[in-house]
Amino acid sequence: MDTKLTITVEDRDAIDPARGLPEKIEAQYNPAELTLEKSAQLAEQNIPGLDSPLLQFVRGQIQKLTVELTLDQASAPANQPDASVEKRVLALYQLVKVQPRTHAAPRVLVTWGQGLSFRGVAESVQRKFTLFDNAGKPLRAVVTVTFREYRSLDEQLKELNLQSADQTKVTVLRAGDRLDVIAHREYGDAELWRALAAHNGVEDPRFLPPGTRLEIPPRPELTGS
Repeated sequence: MDTKLTITVEDRDAIDPARGLPEKIEAQYNPAELTLEKSAQLAEQNIPGLDSPLLQFVRGQIQKLTVELTLDQASAPANQPDASVEKRVLALYQLVKVQPRTHAAPRVLVTWGQGLSFRGVAESVQRKFTLFDNAGKPLRAVVTVTFREYRSLDEQLKELNLQSADQTKVTVLRAGDRLDVIAHREYGDAELWRALAAHNGVEDPRFLPPGTRLEIPPRPELTGS
C-alpha cells in the first residue's frame, strides 16, 4: 500500500472539522514532484580599488516547500465518503486562513514516508478547478500549496552550533595585503580595519611592508563587545 503525503495540523486549538479543518489532510493522489527552495541574503562590501565588491553573508532566508495536489471526485470510488472535491479543497484552503481560537494560520507538519518531514506554515493556496458536472459542481481540482518553514530560535541555534575563535592568530603580510581586506576576511566586516590597525600599532595603514607580522585577536577583544 502506497504511503500518502499527509499534512498534520500541530496547533491543536486550530483543529475544527466544523470549519473544514481536520487534524490530518491526506493526499488523494501523491504529487508527481515537490519543490524545496532555500536562499541566502548577501550584502556587498564596497572597497575602493577592488575590481568588484566583497560579498558578506547576512542571514539565511526561510526555506519553502511547494506541493501540487490533484483532487478528482470523478474517478473516486462511489463509496469513498471524503471524495468531495469541495470538501478537500476547503481543508487545504483553511491552512492559510486565520483560525478563531489561535488568531493565526496553523502550524503544520508535512510528511511523506521517510523522504519528507517539513514543519511550517502555509503561505499561499492556489485553487484551480478543471472539471465540473452539469450543475456546475467541481469534480476535479489542482491545489498548489506553498509552506514556509517554521523553526524556533532554540532549534536553529542548536542546529548551527555556532562557535567563535577564542585564540589570537598571527598572519604574515604579503605584497598587496590591505587591512580592510584582512578585516573582512577575518571578521566579515571591512570597517574593522581601524581597530585592527590600532591593536597592532599601525600608524600608516597605507605602508605595510611584506613580512610584517599582524596579530588577529578574537573579535570581542578587538571591539570590546
